[in-house]
Amino acid sequence: MTTKTKGNLTYRTVGDFRIPNLTLPPEEANITLGQWGMLYKDYLLNHKKAVFSTLLAEGKLYRHCAETENQARAMFDTFVEQMKNAEGVTEDLKEQDQLEWVQRMSNIQEQAREIVCSELIYS
Repeated sequence: MTTKTKGNLTYRTVGDFRIPNLTLPPEEANITLGQWGMLYKDYLLNHKKAVFSTLLAEGKLYRHCAETENQARAMFDTFVEQMKNAEGVTEDLKEQDQLEWVQRMSNIQEQAREIVCSELIYS
């Protein structure tokens, strides 16, 4: 195994192949993705391979997924609040009938999840 330099990249030779020695930039290495960021990363990997590869090669993939996660989380929270208000799901309902409140909140959260996925994650 040998290492060669070409431009800013270094390569190692393994058998007949030259493989670039890629590392994440320090700011990328410290990013932890949550639910939305991982969904988005998986979507890019499986459905937008060129975008995924470009972002990865430029060292911007995790930062981009983290930004999308922040947007998705804010969008989800906003939709949940709007739907709670529209459907009258209040703290009073929670105190009066916890089971009804849990069922309605689960329904609202699932609807919000679907909207965020269709409008932001899978678009």
